[in-house]
Amino acid sequence: MIYDVVHRTTYRYEEPVDLSYHVMRVLPRVLPTQRILRAGTIVTPAPVRVQDGIDYFGNAVTHMSLEEPHAELVVDARSLVEVRAAPVPDANATPAWEVVRDALDGGGLPIETHAVEFVRASPMAAIDDSVRDYAAASFQPGAPLLACLLDLNKRIRNDFTFDPRATNVATPVGDVMQMRRGVCQDFAHVMIASVRAMGLAARYVSGYIRTYAPQGQIRRQGADASHAWISAFVPGAGWIDLDPTNDLVVGEEHVVLGWGRDYGDIAPIRGVILGGGAHRLDVSVDLKPVSDEDQA
Repeated sequence: MIYDVVHRTTYRYEEPVDLSYHVMRVLPRVLPTQRILRAGTIVTPAPVRVQDGIDYFGNAVTHMSLEEPHAELVVDARSLVEVRAAPVPDANATPAWEVVRDALDGGGLPIETHAVEFVRASPMAAIDDSVRDYAAASFQPGAPLLACLLDLNKRIRNDFTFDPRATNVATPVGDVMQMRRGVCQDFAHVMIASVRAMGLAARYVSGYIRTYAPQGQIRRQGADASHAWISAFVPGAGWIDLDPTNDLVVGEEHVVLGWGRDYGDIAPIRGVILGGGAHRLDVSVDLKPVSDEDQA
């Protein structure tokens, strides 16, 4: 699949901002299953300084500074991305989860060393007794790792209710566990914390998912949203992406921006401003498949 992705972020300030500095992660990541045909950003007002780079986790990152007063900041990120589904192994043929846990703890199977840093709790994916107890039901003794992960993915989809009014970007996992409500970011953090509670490796993935208009209705431009899911390490297969919000193994309908330990590592735009007072944030996303005719 080829997608045309348009992601617009608008900040409107109560008072003019005199100076601002921002870090952006709004361009898709190059992957074996994801080819970037075109990508770029337009910032209004134009920044004085811009520096592109790669962060610790290998994600594309842009640093920029604005040094003239402005009452509004608009970031338009647009990309053309080709996505292919990654092969998924037979779940029952993957190693027992305890074998993988022990290997990640220092013995057993050969393990990619970078996977180990995704085993421990992180600020937004904290582990407590409620997480451990919830996770344990999916990890029966001797069960194949991927089968356990798929069961956990399904349980979160069934046990938690999507409710954008229940949480915000800073809601702790413990609160989400009590409410059993939240959004994709919350469900990703719950699953990551659950996987790590079992001594396994999981990372937070930020990106987009293709959506469909209700039957009989026209798809509204800009009505899509950023999405989040998880990636779990399975020896022999590598990292396998799972979407607990929709109980999916990620395929051709997800576009990856990047990943980190949790949302805090991969927030699309962060910054420091001088002035501004209160502000309003508006985000619109449009993920449109490109037809064969459009490609031609």
